[in-house]
Amino acid sequence: MSSSATPDSAAPDTTAEAVTTAQWPLRFQRHRFGGFCFDTWGCSIVYNGFPHGQDDRERQAASSASFGEAYPRRMKAAHLDIANFPAPAEVTWRAKDQSEHRASVDLGAIFADGLIRHEVARDDVAEGVSLNDPEIILEVNDRTINVYMRSMIPLKRPLDPANPNSNFRADLVRVYSRTY
Repeated sequence: MSSSATPDSAAPDTTAEAVTTAQWPLRFQRHRFGGFCFDTWGCSIVYNGFPHGQDDRERQAASSASFGEAYPRRMKAAHLDIANFPAPAEVTWRAKDQSEHRASVDLGAIFADGLIRHEVARDDVAEGVSLNDPEIILEVNDRTINVYMRSMIPLKRPLDPANPNSNFRADLVRVYSRTY
């Protein structure tokens, strides 16, 4: 895992209020980030000063289909503790057909409302529970850039009554897509 903190940076901002499920709609002040490339050549994603992806121009990234049903679950945000929002993510890559592409993805504009994207009805959300920072995932897949959010949303009741540890949902919700 990585963090946005560097040896020269100041201590994390501890003045931010804790986000709880008592506040509705659910909002976030910080986030985690992950960048992934599929069916690309030399894919580079730079966000908050950190590189993600595969920058080897002579190596093709695996296709998302090669991971089968595990494909969406394998995308996790390992870059932690990012205040909303640094400069846009800068993306350069060659598509499967090796055509060159460049994009600047402004996550601050995509999430300007500060809302956590999730698929849980308010009546099902556990009350007064603190929330972790949501994950923002940027995926480059051949000619398409997708941006997703995943947040662990605590539930009043377990999804599976036989499993008391199933008292949350963490759906991967696509919030942006553009094909180049």
